[in-house]
Parts: sequence; C-alpha cells; structure tokens
Amino acid sequence: MSSLHNVLLLGGSGKVAQLLTPLLLQRSWNVTSIIRDPAQVANLQKLGEGQSGKLNVLVRSLEEVTSEAQAKSLIDEVKPDYVVWSAGAGGKGAPERTFKIDRDAACHFIRASVRTPSITKFVMISFIGSRLRKPSWWSEEAWQENLNTIEKVLQRYYEAKVVADEVLYVEGKKRKDFAGICLRPGVLTMEPVGKVSLGKLPVSNGTSSRASVAHLTGLLLDAPHVKNCWLDMLDGDEDPETAVKRCVEEGVDCAEGEPFY
Repeated sequence: MSSLHNVLLLGGSGKVAQLLTPLLLQRSWNVTSIIRDPAQVANLQKLGEGQSGKLNVLVRSLEEVTSEAQAKSLIDEVKPDYVVWSAGAGGKGAPERTFKIDRDAACHFIRASVRTPSITKFVMISFIGSRLRKPSWWSEEAWQENLNTIEKVLQRYYEAKVVADEVLYVEGKKRKDFAGICLRPGVLTMEPVGKVSLGKLPVSNGTSSRASVAHLTGLLLDAPHVKNCWLDMLDGDEDPETAVKRCVEEGVDCAEGEPFY
C-alpha cells in the first residue's frame, strides 16, 4: 500500500518533532526528517522502527538555506505534500543565527512550499505571543504581560517569528487549495498529552505540553477542511480532537486583528 502522505519535517531533532514523527508514521505516512547533526541520525532512525510509514533522516543545515531556490531544491528532492516547520535556533549562538533560521530559512521554505502545487498544508510551530497588535479577545493587561515577556526573554525570537508567521499567512492565502497553519503554544513542558485550549484564548501566557503540540499538529494535518489560520494553544479542558474539529468548523483564526488579516 502506498503512503497516504509524504511529510517534510524541518527541525526533526527537536523535542516536539521527535514526538510528532511516530504519530505521523502510525498513520502510514512517510516522513523525511531534516536534522543538522549527523550524530543524531541513529537515534532518530529508531523512531521509525516497527512503524507503518517509512522514516528517512537527512542531514542538512537550515542555516545555510539562504534562498527560496535552495529551499525548493530540497522540496523537489523529498517531494512532500505536507510540510511541518519545527526548527529553530533555540536562542543559541549569535542573534544573526536566530534570524537566519527562524526568519529567513523559514520564509524561504514557506514561499517555496506555496509555489509547489503538490504541497497543500504547511504547519508552523510558533508561540502565542508572536503578533503585532493586541487582539480584541485579550485585555490590556494580557497584552502588556505579553510585551513584557518578549522584551525580557524573547526579543530576538519574537522579531524572527513574527515575520515568518505573517509570511505564512499572506503567502498561504494566495492558493485556495493550500492551508498555512500557525500553531502557537505557550511555555513548552514535557507533560504527557492532555486536554487543551485552542483558538482565541483570553490569556497571553500559560503552559503547553510538547506532546499535545505534536498531537494537535498531527490532527491539523489530518483535518480535511482546515483553512489558512493561526491557532493559539495552551493546556486546557477540551479534548484535542474536539478542539480541532470545533476550530476547523467555526473557521477560528487568531490572525484576526493583525494588519495583514
């Protein structure tokens, strides 16, 4: 039986990506996981053992992807129909490294994906505070709390992510058969999969289980009618499956209020 989908997973050695990989393989989907460090290949390949889908691990440096053409070259090699961006500099190294990966390389892959007709979904893992304007469902206090958090610990990351998130939204709108989905968790934890809050949330901070982020990513890729959207996500009290179904059916979009919405 041929695989239902081929997924390009950018940043495959990250914690969320490693939790997501077996979830996709269990669906009989094929996954090509892009990692930077050759020393991690053997460990990652273990994620594919005994699975229905096939796992391929490629060693490439996203930091060295400096053009849309380079991103397109990797896409043409892998031939995915879904792309997941779970990569990031993690605040490590010089500020330029965060911009090279989280902003520039991400934007190159977004644009190259939108220009590849066979790719129909792109999920970007971002964070809940990555936005330019206060949304109508946040209080002034929640907005100020978000700005303070960014200024203290996330400034570089915010400056990179807010650009990539906008590019995914704007580029994704150019094709009716393409869904650019920005999943936006809070402070990531190693708690197991649990219930979630998804969509327009009244708070700007909180925790998000990495396992739940991975689970929701799989559900969103699997949702047949999902559209271009931003979805904020925290640990909460709704079943993940129910939350995704609700957000898709209601057309929830947390990009509302942004200048490009």
